[in-house]
Amino acid sequence: MVALNINGVRHELDVQPEMPILWAIRDVVGLTGTKFGCGVAQCGACTVHLDGTAIRSCVTPVSFAVGKHVTTIEGLAPDGHAHPLQVAWVAEQVPQCGYCQSGQIMSAAALIAKNPHPSDDEIAEAMSGNICRCGCYERINNAVRSAAHAEAHA
Repeated sequence: MVALNINGVRHELDVQPEMPILWAIRDVVGLTGTKFGCGVAQCGACTVHLDGTAIRSCVTPVSFAVGKHVTTIEGLAPDGHAHPLQVAWVAEQVPQCGYCQSGQIMSAAALIAKNPHPSDDEIAEAMSGNICRCGCYERINNAVRSAAHAEAHA
């Protein structure tokens, strides 16, 4: 048994310690907002937060998350109100297919939490590990800037 804190809820999971967090989140806990993309930590679709840091859940074993807080896209706005990034995503009409969006948003949220006033270069660097096959990068960057601006003035 492995105990994980996912979105503020303790889960006792009967899984192998080396199971990637992604599969524990999706297949065992049933939270399907986090996506499987490449399986080798290259695309960013599986990004979640581990104690506030963006990680690739497809290659991170559950044993690494024991005693830490895992936040998925479902837990980004636990009060039921949309996170400023989610609001900006809609306002900027970011998604086309939408597959990468939860990972994109989670990477951006980790950036804004650590750096509420990121420069364009800092946004580009933080988001560089997330692939969007639809090529929505300009809209993604606009949404991150917009959300950071909204957070700074909240």
